[in-house]
Amino acid sequence: MEGLDQAAIDAAARALESGQLVAFPTETVYGLGADAENPQAVAAIYAAKGRPQDHPVIVHLAPDAPLDYWAAGIPAEAHALADAFWPGPLTMILKRAANIPDAVSGGQDTVGLRCPSHPVAIALLRAFKGGRGGVAAPSANKFGAVSPTLAQHVRDEFGADGSVAMVLDGGASQVGIESTIVDLSRLATHGPVLLRPGHISAEAIAAVIDQLPNAPDAAAPRASGTLESHYAPHTPVAMQDSAQLRQTVAGLAAKGRKVALIHYTDLPPTHAAQRLPATPDGFAHALYAALRAMDGQGADVILVEAPPQGGDWLGVNDRLRRAAHGSTGIVHGLLNGQVDA
Repeated sequence: MEGLDQAAIDAAARALESGQLVAFPTETVYGLGADAENPQAVAAIYAAKGRPQDHPVIVHLAPDAPLDYWAAGIPAEAHALADAFWPGPLTMILKRAANIPDAVSGGQDTVGLRCPSHPVAIALLRAFKGGRGGVAAPSANKFGAVSPTLAQHVRDEFGADGSVAMVLDGGASQVGIESTIVDLSRLATHGPVLLRPGHISAEAIAAVIDQLPNAPDAAAPRASGTLESHYAPHTPVAMQDSAQLRQTVAGLAAKGRKVALIHYTDLPPTHAAQRLPATPDGFAHALYAALRAMDGQGADVILVEAPPQGGDWLGVNDRLRRAAHGSTGIVHGLLNGQVDA
C-alpha cells in the first residue's frame, strides 16, 4: 500500500454519511461498511450480503471515539482491554446504549465494538462524522462465504451488482482472519466469554483482566461469524491430518478425482496446491486467499492439512472447522463414487 489517498478517504466518508455502502480494509479482513446510526444503511448491508436479519454486525470506531456513546454500564475490564488492544483485532460485546438503533445488534440489547488498526480504516473513521461516528461493518462478502483479504476479492463479490459505492484499497489484510470477540455484557453472572477466537488469544485477554474467558454458553449473545457453517468456498472443504491426507490424495487420484490442496508440510502433488507458512500468524494471513484461489481450480474437493491444535492455532482451526462444516462426508462420497464428479 502506497500512502493514504486522502481524497478517496474523504469521498468514502461522504458516501457513508449519505447512507451508501463502502468497503474498506482492516487488519483482519475487508469490511462492508455503513453508518451504524442509519438503520436504512445498515439494512442495505444485510441486503447486499444476503445476511440474516438477526445476525449482528460489529461497529468500528475511531481511536478517540467516546465508548460511552455506544455502550451502557461499561465495566472496567472493557476499558482495560481497549487500552491494551485497541487499535487492534479485538471486538468487545457490551450492553448497547439506548440511543443506538438495534439494527446493528440483530435486535439484541448488546453491541459489538472494535477499533481497527489498519491506517486506511483509521483515516476513514476519523473522516466520517468528524471521528465520532461508528461504521457497522461485517466482512465484505456474501453471507457465509470466504472473507476477503484483498480489495479485488471485494470487487469479485460485489462489482457487478452496484450495491457498494466505493472500495478502498489498503493492500492485503495483515492478520487475515476476523477479530477475536469477547462478551463482557454479563460479567456478573457469566464472567468474560470468548465468542470467537482470533489473533488475540484468551490467554492474552486473561493477562489484562486476570480472568480467562469462558467458552460460549447457550444464553450468550449472537455474534458475527459464529454460525456452525461459515467462511466456506463453493468447492467442498475437508480437513485431515498429514498421514490421513496422504492416503486420501492417493485414493482420490486413483478414482480420477481432482484435489485442490492447502498444506504446510511436504505432500504429494495434486491437481492444484498452495503451501502456506507453518506458523499460526503466517497461515492465518494466507488462509482466505488460498481458499479463494483453490476454489477457482475446478477441483472436486479442497483438502486442507489440519493445523496443530495448540492455543495459537485456535482461530485458524475455528475458521477451517466452520468452512468444512457443510461438507461432512464429502471425501467418503468421492472415494466411494457417491458424489458426481
